[in-house]
Amino acid sequence: MHSAGLLERLRAGEPLRKDDPEYAQFSAAVGRTIRLCSEMNAVAADLDEVRRRLGDIIGTEVDASTTIFPPFHTNFGRFIRLGKNVFINHACSFLDIGGITIEDNMMIGPRVNLTSENHALDPRDRTTLLLDPIVIKRNAWIGAGATILPGVTIGENAVVAAGAVVSRDVPANAVVAGIPAKVVKSL
Repeated sequence: MHSAGLLERLRAGEPLRKDDPEYAQFSAAVGRTIRLCSEMNAVAADLDEVRRRLGDIIGTEVDASTTIFPPFHTNFGRFIRLGKNVFINHACSFLDIGGITIEDNMMIGPRVNLTSENHALDPRDRTTLLLDPIVIKRNAWIGAGATILPGVTIGENAVVAAGAVVSRDVPANAVVAGIPAKVVKSL
């Protein structure tokens, strides 16, 4: 599938270029994950089977307290870490090559996008994949249709309003809304 060297380089946040000698292995891993997601989404009526198949995709067992409503999409899967008592609603997309950590007691609304990847602004280097992890702390709630961008940490108990685009860290116990998201309330 992919070499330990490539995984370690990606975990370390090293940019990945299309001319990288291990790019073909990376591309094959993405293809495998996309296929496994399609198969997982096809068994949508059986939430236990969805959980089991997501565990296969991410490479670790998903706790029985976690619920995922398909369809669910990810492009790599191996860098998703899910806590306990996590709820992921329909039609979410996790681009996890940069890493996505979701702690315990989290709620994620429908159509939420978590994107831990970006590309260089320089047109000559645009295809280079830039990686920056997303961390969502305990008891946070991400509202429907929100987008969390690379490098963002959502603080404990924070709420991201529906439709928000989060480009900066969200403090604990804060409610953020808008594009770009700004603190609108403290809890």
